[in-house]
Amino acid sequence: MSCPLHFAANLSWLFQELNTLSHRVEAAALAGFKAVEVAWPYETEATELKKALEKNGVEVVLINTPPGNKERGELGLGAVPMQQAEFQTGLDLAVKYAKTVDCKRIHLMAGRVPMGQDRTSVAKEMEATFIENLKYAADILAKEGILGLIEPINTRITDPRYFLNTPHQGHVQIAQVPKRNEPDSPGEINYSHIFNLLEKLGYQGYIGCEYSPKGNTVDGLGWLRTYWSNQESSKSAGLPGCR
Repeated sequence: MSCPLHFAANLSWLFQELNTLSHRVEAAALAGFKAVEVAWPYETEATELKKALEKNGVEVVLINTPPGNKERGELGLGAVPMQQAEFQTGLDLAVKYAKTVDCKRIHLMAGRVPMGQDRTSVAKEMEATFIENLKYAADILAKEGILGLIEPINTRITDPRYFLNTPHQGHVQIAQVPKRNEPDSPGEINYSHIFNLLEKLGYQGYIGCEYSPKGNTVDGLGWLRTYWSNQESSKSAGLPGCR
């Protein structure tokens, strides 16, 4: 028995042809998505995003905590020593935003190894900081009915300085390796096999489409239209599905 998968368009990567977040929500809905995720939506008023979501019948399923100071090259503050107060401020902002748009998941970004520091020498301090901040966040998120997520990032290709780099569990996001294009573009990962495996495992969380389209976003969604079409064919044929 297998369960159909749920895909969410990551609007920080897809539909970059459009300038505003509201227009990307509309484009995602027109392409068939029922859910979206946004890394950092904070430049758009939460009430404005909420209106766009409601108008198009789309839900936002994931946002990130603020990255910190981009000029200093920060990418989250969860594991960064001496930045606990800034992490807490960013978490407060993320929670308020999430509540307004009814988002039930927040990615608690770990952050990067500080410039000039060796990963090995600061690993224990950063891990202790991250655990402390996760405990703080867990209490707040539990009260709000929001799920906190963590995301390991590939340090060989994507971000060599990101602290959290070992996958154990969490939200699923997809992109082809090594160029981070559409899942069906030439690369190392057989996504048909991955999707079949996730179905058999009964995974019912969202799969974030966090890739860089080679061209127009909609033109590159053939892989997803094929998946949806196959699911409809299975239903029509009366094959066993998720119960």
